Amino acid sequence: MAWRFKASKYKNAAPIVPKAEACVREICVGSYQTYGNNIAASGAFMAFNWEHTGSSVAVLPLDDCGRKSKTMPLLHGHTDTVTDLKFSPFHDGLLATASQDCLVKIWHIPEKGLEQSLSDPEAIFSHKQRRVETVGFHPTADGLMYSTAAGCVALFDLSTQKEIFSNNEHPEVIQSASWREDGSVLATSCKDKCVRIFDPRAAGSPIQLTAESHQSIKDSRVVWLGNQQRILTTGFDAARLRQVIIRDVRNFNTPEKTLELDCSTGILMPLFDPDTNMLFLAGKGDTTINYLEITDKDPYLIEGLRHTGEQTKGACLVPKRALKVMEAEVNRVLQLTSNMVIPIMYQVPRKTYRDFHADLYPETTGYKTELVASEWLNGSNQMVPKMSLDPAKREHGDEPIIPRLGPKPFSSTTGDVSFDKVFAVPLAPGSHENISSVGQDSGVEMTPAQGSKPDLIVEIEIKKKHEREPVVAGNGVQKSLTTSERRKSSADDDESSDKIFEQNSESSENSMEGDGDRTDAEMRRLSSSRSSFAERRRIYENRSKSQVDEKPQSPVPLRREHSKVDPLKPSQQQQQQGNIIDTKRISVPEGKLMEEHRRGNGAGLKKSATEAAFSAASTKRTSTVFGKVSKFRHLKGTPGHKSTHIENLRNLSRQIPGECNGFHANQERVAVPLSGPGGKIAIFELSRPGRLPDGVIPSLVNGSNIMDFQWDPFDAQRLAVACDDGIVKIWQIEAGGLSEPTNTPAGELTAHLDKIYFIRFHPLAADVLLTASYDMTIKLWDLRTMSEKCSMSGHTDQIFDFAWSPCGRLGATVCKDGKIRVYNPRKSETPIREGNGPVGTRGARITWALDGHYIVCTGFDKVSERQISVYNAQKLSAPLNTASLDVSPSILIPFYDEDSSTLFVTGKGDSTIYCYEITDEEPYICPLSHHRCTSLHQGLSFLTKNHCDVASVEFSKAYRLTNTTIEPLSFTVPRIKSELFQDDLFPPTRITWSATLSAEDWFASNDKAAAKVSLKPEGMETLSSIQQVPAQPIRKSDHTQFGGQKSEYEINKQQEIQKSVSARMEFTTKLEQDDMEGVDENEWQE
Repeated sequence: MAWRFKASKYKNAAPIVPKAEACVREICVGSYQTYGNNIAASGAFMAFNWEHTGSSVAVLPLDDCGRKSKTMPLLHGHTDTVTDLKFSPFHDGLLATASQDCLVKIWHIPEKGLEQSLSDPEAIFSHKQRRVETVGFHPTADGLMYSTAAGCVALFDLSTQKEIFSNNEHPEVIQSASWREDGSVLATSCKDKCVRIFDPRAAGSPIQLTAESHQSIKDSRVVWLGNQQRILTTGFDAARLRQVIIRDVRNFNTPEKTLELDCSTGILMPLFDPDTNMLFLAGKGDTTINYLEITDKDPYLIEGLRHTGEQTKGACLVPKRALKVMEAEVNRVLQLTSNMVIPIMYQVPRKTYRDFHADLYPETTGYKTELVASEWLNGSNQMVPKMSLDPAKREHGDEPIIPRLGPKPFSSTTGDVSFDKVFAVPLAPGSHENISSVGQDSGVEMTPAQGSKPDLIVEIEIKKKHEREPVVAGNGVQKSLTTSERRKSSADDDESSDKIFEQNSESSENSMEGDGDRTDAEMRRLSSSRSSFAERRRIYENRSKSQVDEKPQSPVPLRREHSKVDPLKPSQQQQQQGNIIDTKRISVPEGKLMEEHRRGNGAGLKKSATEAAFSAASTKRTSTVFGKVSKFRHLKGTPGHKSTHIENLRNLSRQIPGECNGFHANQERVAVPLSGPGGKIAIFELSRPGRLPDGVIPSLVNGSNIMDFQWDPFDAQRLAVACDDGIVKIWQIEAGGLSEPTNTPAGELTAHLDKIYFIRFHPLAADVLLTASYDMTIKLWDLRTMSEKCSMSGHTDQIFDFAWSPCGRLGATVCKDGKIRVYNPRKSETPIREGNGPVGTRGARITWALDGHYIVCTGFDKVSERQISVYNAQKLSAPLNTASLDVSPSILIPFYDEDSSTLFVTGKGDSTIYCYEITDEEPYICPLSHHRCTSLHQGLSFLTKNHCDVASVEFSKAYRLTNTTIEPLSFTVPRIKSELFQDDLFPPTRITWSATLSAEDWFASNDKAAAKVSLKPEGMETLSSIQQVPAQPIRKSDHTQFGGQKSEYEINKQQEIQKSVSARMEFTTKLEQDDMEGVDENEWQE
């Protein structure tokens, strides 16, 4: 029979997808522009990028499943996106990660997985200000790692932590690299559309062969087909069709096979198994995974069964030794999606699975090698011994083969360092050998990668009491302990840290209580004085300061600083003499430690490093344990009745710039831009709702394209419109509204010679208008005289937004150059403060919060994810917190209600209005109940506070623009006693609907604060007036010394409780037996 008619054993290998319960679910994965696969697997673990920035890595056991918490332990080791990650083929717990922050880091994963987040790698290698693209391990030499950055290929010896080879002969970025199975040569694909064979040990140039490959500069991948003389590449041709090319290195310039697939944009990630010649092609963004079998004769590629499922973010193969061989599983693909990791098992159908099918499992590459990096570099080639997958021939039978989980510390100061000792199996935590070796290992001095760790990392070290001075290197930098050493001393740390915590919690409680009659004995941990609910809550709040593990918003640089750990007091030294005191090694966000320095709080970490990091003026929020904190937590958005809608809108403009909100309303009318030439704006009267008649809509004809428009906050009939010719037109709307189109404005202001970005009225002063232009200047105008009064400069790129502070003195801008600036326009043209804003360039918005003490900015991150950041208005260097929403192209437009401190954000084309409370304590951004609309909206505009129906507990009112309607939207708070004025929700509000001062006074710096007015309707009782304020309770010692007699306060309180209970209960003197039929009196006598 001819060869081409021979059927392959793996031809019918079928993909089997498990149920959702057997997958890793509810994870957070973004879309990363990297050359890596975003996921890697060893015989024991899987690792993948986490969150939309991808700077953290999640590590889970290989057989893990179920829902995952967003607070699960992670590897927080990089400050930018992790571009690639690989496990060592000889150590299942040894993980290498490469990142855009130009660093490669080596991690040791404990045997039981991550039980707490790690931020300290075992070793660090730098590529000197070049983004690292790929990383991996040598297939035959243990401890040999490679990485690529731009056009550089580098090799590192992990045992010595040194770079042993580097070459920069690639003219463009190296997109992929793959070793031959024997480890002799390396294949690379480059952005210059060429593929190369690379031999680092060759004399002269290491590039041995070069050939033209895929004719597109888009991403390409290369994989060596086992130990054959062939390589396979995936990429795009000149017409952007996806290609697969097989080449024989003996005839390198001529492709052996070229297969064109489709025109999808996702790069094909090739996953090849050399034992079975099975090839899996998973495209990023695709919902299908193709399976092909590679042969050494025509047709070279034989298509198998195709898997269709979720959209792929990344994919990898599981090592053969971890497969379920007794179920005929010949391969397993881990598919990474946006919220799941799906293990797809490829099973060969057989009649029975009782026996081991040896014909499906040839001997595979083992996990033990005798070759080391130095021997390989000197020219030694040695294949990794093969191993059998037959459970009868394996030490542990049918159990997965798991090799050693990782190395001990890589280097030491002792001269006797053999490779066996360096890569020895770590002792089990808590074992006798491990405990006895702690004291011996404490004298070993570690050498960090490249002489010292990066400057941005400092350490709070584990200090021994008998060590009077910390271990210091030659350059004066304190030596850091590795993960394995910390693991050894963790048992000793727990006991001492618990004692320290008890002392700290007691001292903090005593300082907060302030009662002189409470003794130390009463404040003990298990004291009976803590039996009350209020006491337990207060204790919880104190404990939360030192126990809350704050998750960094992004990989915040972690500092470790030995100067932060104060020496013990003499009394403590005498009390604990002879004992070793280990202070917990705790990572503290850099910004919080620097803030402690500025405050001069040098003893801030005396109690505990985390307690100092969380030492804020106010107590921690305890909403997750003790119920809601915000009164607006359950706010409710309610659209108005259909009779209040304006319907049959037509020809809405979609060409409004992103800096314009696109829709503005006041208490009388709304302005909506219309499509078509002439820059038309339609004016609709809110007093005339209903269906608009067909035909021409009366509008304001501006004659030029509209850039922005805004109602005068103090005059409901005046509208300002900015055009692309640099002119601002002032329109005066008649009381009855527009009856016909008009092109005659009340006034024109030639503000700039270029286009205008946006315009803003002053919130307090009448006739003050601000304009921002393409010439990157901002000007202030007096509309009475149509003259320029002030100007602001200092922007280097497009100005996204400007916001006035509540006091009207300052203004804040956000710019495309990634900066936030604060101006005092009447005193200086240049900014008085400047800081880093959103990094995304799509657009941003800015507003003030909490009486001008904080600034809220909405924008995008690097991967176009929308986010909200809160800044301290006095310190703009970094945001206090950032909340991420979703990936969407529309800019989040904020509205801030200062009375309730509620932030409403939404974007054009969204259907959800996101609601947050802005606070002056962590986490600064607290999510409330979001409002989801039934349709998409094109704009949202809020009215002033005096138009809210406070009798219905309406604290905010807005108008919503959809494609065909204008709808009122009411935001209320559910209350039981809604017939009362809720004065806890409606404090006296600032008058923003009438001018506080004139333009002349404001430009003359005659500032005046806005008056405040109560929103309480006449004749309506307040909620606080019916709530009895209890008198101050008399101390227990004052009323228990007279024979246990009750105090007047307790008697009054008891009477009030009885009255309130009686008022809610039905009271009757009628008994149940009164309605029953009885017997006559004489019958009883009988």
